[in-house]
Amino acid sequence: MTPADGPPRDGGLPFFVYGTLRPGERYYLRLLSGRTASEAPARLPGAVLYEGLGYPYATRGDGVVTGALIAPLPEEYGQVLRVLDQLEECFGPGDPRNLYDRVARTVELPGGGTARAWVYLAAAPLARELRTHGTPLPSGDWLSARRPAPAPPRSPSARGNADRA
Repeated sequence: MTPADGPPRDGGLPFFVYGTLRPGERYYLRLLSGRTASEAPARLPGAVLYEGLGYPYATRGDGVVTGALIAPLPEEYGQVLRVLDQLEECFGPGDPRNLYDRVARTVELPGGGTARAWVYLAAAPLARELRTHGTPLPSGDWLSARRPAPAPPRSPSARGNADRA
């Protein structure tokens, strides 16, 4: 991975992903599978995660967001960057049409290391709306937040009553 204080080896930063682009999730499978050189668990400090309609939003804040650090294959980097910018509706730095802004941030790696990475954060108008009316995910982990809690075990008498119903 890329050291936090050094230039990226392949000329482009890896990506920190925290929602549908995480390994195994729907947009990872559609857009990134087979196009990555490396993938590692990572955490983004200084951010808060919010519920979205089928995907999460991250904003700057006082929390920590759980995700993955993904480095595209060097020969795929330009195409991956274009596809992710398109998916995230990122038209360019400061563009008022942006849904997300792509910003360079330092992420934490297992074992205490850090890396610089591109992160898609909610653009300013959306971030303001989320802070006012959004639903934060306190765990900072979209995958664990969207999984339903296991149902409590039913007592034998409850099972018997359900069988008769």
